[in-house]
Amino acid sequence: MDAQAITIRGLEKSFSRFKLGPIDLNVPKGAIYGLIGSNGAGKTTTIDLIMGMGREDAGTIEVFGLDHTQDEVTVKLQVGFVSPELSFAPWSKISRLVTFIRAFYPDWDDAYCTELMQRLKLNWGDRIGTLSFGAKTKLNLLLALSHRPALLLLDEPLVGLDAVSKQEVFTELLDAVQDENRTVLISSHNLDDIERFADHIGILHDGQLLLEGPTSELVERFKMVHCVSTNGTTPGGFPGVYVQKQDGARWRILIDTKENALDRLSAQGMTDITTAPVTLEELFVALVKGR
Repeated sequence: MDAQAITIRGLEKSFSRFKLGPIDLNVPKGAIYGLIGSNGAGKTTTIDLIMGMGREDAGTIEVFGLDHTQDEVTVKLQVGFVSPELSFAPWSKISRLVTFIRAFYPDWDDAYCTELMQRLKLNWGDRIGTLSFGAKTKLNLLLALSHRPALLLLDEPLVGLDAVSKQEVFTELLDAVQDENRTVLISSHNLDDIERFADHIGILHDGQLLLEGPTSELVERFKMVHCVSTNGTTPGGFPGVYVQKQDGARWRILIDTKENALDRLSAQGMTDITTAPVTLEELFVALVKGR
C-alpha cells in the first residue's frame, strides 16, 4: 500500500512573472505537513494544482495513489479544502449553502456539521454577505470538515484572523486532526502556526522546494556555526554551507551536518568553531537568506 497521501513529481507551472518547479513533494499518510514560504513562494499555486484548479505544465500529482485529474471526482470526495479566496456569497444564507454542498458528499455527517456550527458560533440563518472575515473562515472550515475527509488542504487558513477567531479556528483544526488516519497539508508564512501544528515541513522559496522532511529531524540536522577565518579565506563553496553574516574575520554560517560541513570548514582554515541549535524560524530564514 502506498504510504504517501500526496506524491508530486516534476511539477511545473509557469506564469508571466513566476515559475513553480520543477518540484518533488511527498506528504506521508497521517502526517501534518506544513508547506512554508514567503508570500509569492508558490504555496497557493501548489495547493490549487492539487485541487485541479488550473493545469500543470509538467509533472504528476497523485492523491492516495490516484491521479488528481483522471480520478478527480474520487479524489475530491476525500479532500476538505480551506482557502481565504473561496467565496460563497451567491448562496445568500448558510442554510442554503450547506444544503447545496452536502449533496455532493455521501459521507456528510449532519450531526457533526450541527456540532461544528455551534462550536464555531455560526447560525443556519446567517447571511453570508454580512459575515465578518473570521466568520467566513469558520464557514469555510465547517464545509471542509463536515464530510470528515481523509485529507485536509489548508491554504493560509488563519490569515487575516483576529486573536480570538484564530484561537477558535485553531482549536477546531487541532481537534479535527487527532485522527491519525487523517492527513493535513497546511500552507502558511507564519512559522508560529506551523510549529504548533506540523510534524513534517517543506520549505518553498521562489517556486523551488528547498527542503522537506520530519520537522524534528530537519531542525536537528542543521546548526548555526560561528567561526573565524585566520587566513582570509571565505568559508564555503561546497554543499551544506549557507553564509549568514560576516564581521571582519568572524563569520556566522548555517550548516547542514549531513554534508560533513564542519570538517570541510576546518579544512579551509576556519578556527574557533562553535555550534548552536536552530529553531524552525531560524532555519527557514537562514536557508532563504543563504540562497
